[in-house]
Amino acid sequence: MLRQSVSRLGSATGSFFASSQQARSLHGGVGFIGLGNMGASMARNLVQNAEVGKKVPVTVFDLNKESVAKLVEVGAKAADSVAELARTSSVIVTMLPATAHVRGTLLGDQGVFKNAPKGALIIDSSTIDPLASRDFYAAAKEHGHEFLDAPVSGGVTGAFAGTLTFMVGGDDATLNRAKPVLNAMGRNIVHCGPSGAGGITKLCNNLSLAISMVGTCEAMALGKRLGMDPAKLASVMNTSTARCWSSDSYNPVPGVMPNVPASKGYVGGFGSALMEKDLTLAMELANNIKARLPLGSGAHQLYGLLCEQGLGDKDFAVVYEFLMKSSNKK
Repeated sequence: MLRQSVSRLGSATGSFFASSQQARSLHGGVGFIGLGNMGASMARNLVQNAEVGKKVPVTVFDLNKESVAKLVEVGAKAADSVAELARTSSVIVTMLPATAHVRGTLLGDQGVFKNAPKGALIIDSSTIDPLASRDFYAAAKEHGHEFLDAPVSGGVTGAFAGTLTFMVGGDDATLNRAKPVLNAMGRNIVHCGPSGAGGITKLCNNLSLAISMVGTCEAMALGKRLGMDPAKLASVMNTSTARCWSSDSYNPVPGVMPNVPASKGYVGGFGSALMEKDLTLAMELANNIKARLPLGSGAHQLYGLLCEQGLGDKDFAVVYEFLMKSSNKK
């Protein structure tokens, strides 16, 4: 059973710097690599946090210079390369799309591991192959660094509000050192177990999320096609046995909820291509141990189809729009 240890803002720890180890961990500054829909908000919260960005420099890097410029406007420093950022940071957070991006960022002559100061802490919040995370943990140790896999749950809204949940894999002492940074970006920290356990937990979470989103979209589309008011149907589902996050917090029907991607043209959320990537990883892990995922397989095929239809950049709730348009063609 995964051993869990949950830390919340406002808990008995009192201060982010309750221990001298935590205080020392930030003395060289914090670096953040990957300023996409999630990473930009996470980095901004670090910059604006009273116990992190107001005390030590936060340096950012992304290939998108516009994203970097927006963080500089709120107080971040810009690095021209991964190597430059690594040399000036004692704690480095990565938030990247896929395993290959993380590998390219951490390894190699211009990567984080070779350029960071000895004893650096690297926190990877990307959702990637957990087996690769274990390899990165071992490589970090070889270079004299510490490493955590710490993917997140909470979506773009949680990243913006600083209420993310971090699912962490790694050593106890390393997690304790990382808490000032994680607390600046999230509300909950769950220690899932050794290296790789954070990624396993995240993939299982997203497997369930994809299935529930597809089910919610199918139900809402059927109701709409049969003449139901989507808002009325959603209100019943959200107080009945069909209630789930995909319905009551992230409803996929435009206009039912404000400030969610569905009401913004399915822009700015968790891309369908990213969900397809996570489901691919989950399917690969399941195949390795010969586990059956019948509903997961169906969701994986559907998100693959969305990507083939050019909807990979749209939020993963776009399944609803796809179903409605498919129905209208018949």
